[in-house]
Amino acid sequence: MKYWPLIWSGIWRKRGRATLMLLQVLAAFLLFGLMQGIKSGIDDTLSSLQANLYLVQPATPGTTLPLALDQRIRSVKGVKRVYLMNFVPVTYQRPTQPLLVLATDFDKGWITDIGISATPRAVAAMASSRTAALVSTQLAARYGWRSGSRVPLLSHTPQQGGSTTWIFNIVGTFTPPFGGGFRNVVLIRNDYYEEARQRDRGTVTQYVIEVSDVTQGAAIARRIDALSANSPFETRTQSYRALAQSQLQNLGDLNFIVRSVIGAALFALLVSTAALTMQSVRERTIELAVLKTVGFSGWKVFVLLLIESLTLSIGAAAAGLALALCVVPLTGRFINLGLTMPIGVLAGGLVLALALALATAALPAWRALRLQVAEALAGR
Repeated sequence: MKYWPLIWSGIWRKRGRATLMLLQVLAAFLLFGLMQGIKSGIDDTLSSLQANLYLVQPATPGTTLPLALDQRIRSVKGVKRVYLMNFVPVTYQRPTQPLLVLATDFDKGWITDIGISATPRAVAAMASSRTAALVSTQLAARYGWRSGSRVPLLSHTPQQGGSTTWIFNIVGTFTPPFGGGFRNVVLIRNDYYEEARQRDRGTVTQYVIEVSDVTQGAAIARRIDALSANSPFETRTQSYRALAQSQLQNLGDLNFIVRSVIGAALFALLVSTAALTMQSVRERTIELAVLKTVGFSGWKVFVLLLIESLTLSIGAAAAGLALALCVVPLTGRFINLGLTMPIGVLAGGLVLALALALATAALPAWRALRLQVAEALAGR
């Protein structure tokens, strides 16, 4: 540590140049952290989806399925459980606060299969009141809802009396499954929704099924779709995981995009910082010669220059990754995913910063190692 003041003064010899390098490295690793964090978060979300869950949706977008299809799906060999879902877009207090009501035959099995976490007391409370509702922990925190709160929600679906204001009694909260896809959801009982709504009775938005044998999932899906083939309500059945992957593919090759952007950014950073480091060492030729004159060996000067580069690059990279660590969860709100920065991304970023520092400083430091004192002091 006795050489630290010398290293520090070398870094800040030209404050403008040092600040420029710091900002370049920080921006590059902020981009690296954001893109790798989002990509890793999406990959983790896909891998967390249960392979035995399948979604039965209308083959024609924007239509619904008959409630009577429930029993026919249950009769298909290989179907273990069937859950119906009715999605109802609503707003709370004002139009700028949209939410989604999910009406289903709510029970403990549904919670376990879909990955929702709720207390047994909250689940049991759903059976005690037809207007009971569970809200996500995020919604409860945002609007100050708690057990016992009466929440009015405005919907385009009218009730039997014509009112479009639906009032539910909150009996508890739930924690969304990994990925946070249910963060803006209010869970209600479908039997109440079915009886109370004025139109589209006897229909559901979609079904979720659990298959008993994952290896037979594709065959089971084909048998389900065959139930309503050539009818007005044809279905399309596919696994949750396959559906999510197909939706992701619509955005393009995410791996290629991430690698291309990060590769271009790091290459530009390498060229820029290498040029600035070379310029810094060239300007300090006489100073480095003086260090050798007073007893510093060539290798000691070599190591000091490497440490300067390492300190600047790793420090700025750590700051950029720390900033990305804070920003990644915020970006997840815009794509409805509970994203977190994996530790592997942080570790990989620091290793990359180490490699970048060594690559940019190696040539200038080698030049300083081979520096001839007499020629340097003579200005040659």
